[in-house]
Amino acid sequence: MTNKNKLLTALILSSSAVAATAVINKCIKVSAVSQHLLEEPQSRCFHWRLGNIHYTKSGTGRPLLLIHDVNFASSGFQWKAVTASLASHYTVYTIDLLGCGRSEKPYMTYTNYLYVQLISDFIRSEIGHRTDVIAAGNACNFTIMACSNFPELFDHLILVNPESILSCSQMPGKYAKLYKGFLDTPVIGTLLYNMASSRQALRDQFSRYYFYNPYSVKESCINAYHEAAHLGYSPRSVYACVHCNYINCNITNALKKIDNSICLIGGENIEHEKEILEEYTVYNSAIEYTMIPESKYLPHMEKPAEFLAAVQPFLS
Repeated sequence: MTNKNKLLTALILSSSAVAATAVINKCIKVSAVSQHLLEEPQSRCFHWRLGNIHYTKSGTGRPLLLIHDVNFASSGFQWKAVTASLASHYTVYTIDLLGCGRSEKPYMTYTNYLYVQLISDFIRSEIGHRTDVIAAGNACNFTIMACSNFPELFDHLILVNPESILSCSQMPGKYAKLYKGFLDTPVIGTLLYNMASSRQALRDQFSRYYFYNPYSVKESCINAYHEAAHLGYSPRSVYACVHCNYINCNITNALKKIDNSICLIGGENIEHEKEILEEYTVYNSAIEYTMIPESKYLPHMEKPAEFLAAVQPFLS
C-alpha cells in the first residue's frame, strides 16, 4: 500500500471514529433527558440578558431564595426535600443558575462576576424585596460577593458547606485556557463530559462526597441529576469553567465588609469542615456556625429534618 493510500485509509478511519463518537454522544443526551424528571407544572422564567432562567415560587411570607451549588448536574431539585416545609413560613424561590438544570446553557465562560450579576438582577426583578438567602457549596462565594456589592438586596445569609478561603481564591492556571478549550471541543470534549456525568460517576459522587450514608442515595435522585447534566445547548461549559477555577474569587475583603447576619451550616463528616467554618469567623467575628451530624456535602438532601431544625431559628 502506498503512503497516499495509507493516509487516505487513516483519514477515513478517523472520520468514521469521530462520526461514531458524535452519534454515541447524541444517543446519551437523548436518553438522559427522555424521562422529563425535572419538569414542573408551575415553573417560571426570568428573561435575563444572557439567557432564560428557570425558577419556582411557592408559599407566602418573607422572601427566601435558595441557590444550589455551581455544578454540571446541580439544579433547584437539590432543595426539593425542604422546599415545602420552608414554604409554610416563607415565599420560597428556587433558582436554576445559568448553565445549570433547566435554565439556558449558552456556550460561554462562566465566572463569579456573572453569577453575582445574575443573583442581584434576579432579586431586583423577580423578588423585588430584600431577601433571605440559603446558598450551597461554591455558590456561597458569589452570594457573599453579591451581598458585599449590593447589601440593600440581602437580609439573612445561610451558607451550606462553603469552600475554604484558600479554595475560593484559586485562580485559573496558565494551562486553564488550553484545558478549557479542549473540554469545549464538540466531539471529544463532549465524550469526556459524558464520561464524567454518567449515572455511575454521579452515583460515586453521592456515595463518596455528597451523602454520609451511601445506602440512602435514591436512584430517582441519580436520575434527576443525570437529566440536569444533559439538558440544554452546552451543558459541558459550566463543567469546564468550574474545573478551570473560573468561578472562584478572593472573598476575604467581602467577608470583612458584610454586616448581615450570617450562619454557616456544615456537614459534620466532611474532613476538616469545622476548621473551614472557623476560618470564616476569623474574617467576620459575627458569623455563627453549626454542624449537622452524619451528613456531608448535601445535608439539605440527606438530612432535611435536621437541616430545617438548624435553619428556622436563625431565620425567625
